[in-house]
Amino acid sequence: MTGLTAQLLLRAYAAGIFPMAESAESEELYWFDPEQRGILPLDGLHVPRRLRRTVRSGRFEIRIDSDFDAVIQGCAESTDIRPKTWINSEIMRLYSTLFDLGFAHSVESWHNDRLVGGLYGVALGGAFFGESMFSRQTDASKVALVHLVARLRYNRFMLLDTQFVTTHLSQFGAMEIPRSTYRNQLAKALQYTPDFTNGSEGEVIDAYLQSITQIS
Repeated sequence: MTGLTAQLLLRAYAAGIFPMAESAESEELYWFDPEQRGILPLDGLHVPRRLRRTVRSGRFEIRIDSDFDAVIQGCAESTDIRPKTWINSEIMRLYSTLFDLGFAHSVESWHNDRLVGGLYGVALGGAFFGESMFSRQTDASKVALVHLVARLRYNRFMLLDTQFVTTHLSQFGAMEIPRSTYRNQLAKALQYTPDFTNGSEGEVIDAYLQSITQIS
């Protein structure tokens, strides 16, 4: 699949389809529409007490959309744990365009003014499509994920799509649902237009931590 535009990519997301490359070296992109779709229920994020303490400690400064290109490059890096990634140059081009158009966003963990982890994805209607995350320091991506969920809840998003369920995501409560169920949830979420960037990071995370403390 070549010649993909940002506008076509948005239409694909609205239909429940997303692209991936076979590897970072591949020039081709392929459409995916899995029978079992991974989601992370926004009211069901499991935050262990140790991670909760890390979030509260402020060890990482969380920034939104301050260096999107650096985040996607971090997600494309090869590591000992993840020697190969699916993010190629075409993915970088497309999602950077979506960022310029206001649809793609990054949640970034900074430490001593250095980017040490984060994630990126696409906000369309009341759905957020998580694409990838990376970490160069313990808990950096986990804290970014907690802040993502806090922001989505704060702004009344309805769906957090993880595409697939990995061992890493399952520990936070990610689950698989049938394609038909996913499409129903997606259709409902697309009826709304919340603002992903609304709310300061302090307001967003304080509201979330207070809500999960009350029910834990």
